[in-house]
Amino acid sequence: MMQVEIDPHSGFCGGVIRAIGTAEEILAKGGKLYSLGAIVHNEEELRRLQGRGLVTIDTEDLREMRDPVPEETLLIRAHGEPPHVYKRAQELGFKIVDCTCPVVLELQKKIREARRRMAPVEGQIVIFGKIGHPEVLGLVGQVDGGVTVVENLEQLRARIADGTLRTYRDIELFSQTTMSPEGYLHIQQYLSNMMAGAELKIHATICKQVASRHRELSEFARSHDAIVFVSGRDSSNGKVLSELCRSANDRTWHIGSPSELRAEWFRPDDRVGVCGATSTPKWLLEEVAAAIKNLQ
Repeated sequence: MMQVEIDPHSGFCGGVIRAIGTAEEILAKGGKLYSLGAIVHNEEELRRLQGRGLVTIDTEDLREMRDPVPEETLLIRAHGEPPHVYKRAQELGFKIVDCTCPVVLELQKKIREARRRMAPVEGQIVIFGKIGHPEVLGLVGQVDGGVTVVENLEQLRARIADGTLRTYRDIELFSQTTMSPEGYLHIQQYLSNMMAGAELKIHATICKQVASRHRELSEFARSHDAIVFVSGRDSSNGKVLSELCRSANDRTWHIGSPSELRAEWFRPDDRVGVCGATSTPKWLLEEVAAAIKNLQ
């Protein structure tokens, strides 16, 4: 008989829990709440919150607003934002509720400090992260120039080859908080080997909760016959973790909702593991687990 188990470590990270909890408290009082960007990269959870009155806008909407909104509240999600976004929101009269993850806030501070160190010596800052990701945009926006973002080793090699990165100048290396620890290690090793007499300072900036999730999830995937990974399609963390599961267990399927499940994925005696990203709510994992059991 098929068994289904939910990974006890999957579900929202602390930063997302804080942001959603704050949004729910505000919405419970009635009225409208604006979120700058998707409060969480999970379509099912977004629909639930939108049903309670959450309105998602983006930075372009903020930029194009002309009329003041002094009675409205704007939530800054866990990813954080660059300083110019706060300034624009204040100009419009928004009451700002800042839910930037404390880990991201600390990283933003480190980026600003690094820029002050690097500017006098014409050094550079390198961020290992997803180009265009909200957290990365917030990090780059903390300083004025001198930042190079790379997603992988191939991009790092290319930036060195075309002279964008000058390895004869001091470099400080950071990572987006939700990137793969293994991928960051490869970046560190390669860049360290390429330095030409200058100093490389490496910062440990991957969230400890995310780093431990990688170890735990690999073990979880290996200990089950089949894995159903649940996350939104826009979740960067979800893409990384689903591939991590697939590398440990080739019978891994990535879905966004129970409706995507297929009976042919499973065998009668399978031990099925259900897990998800830091943006996947527990209630959705429970719904998926129940739907798998109903396939029998």
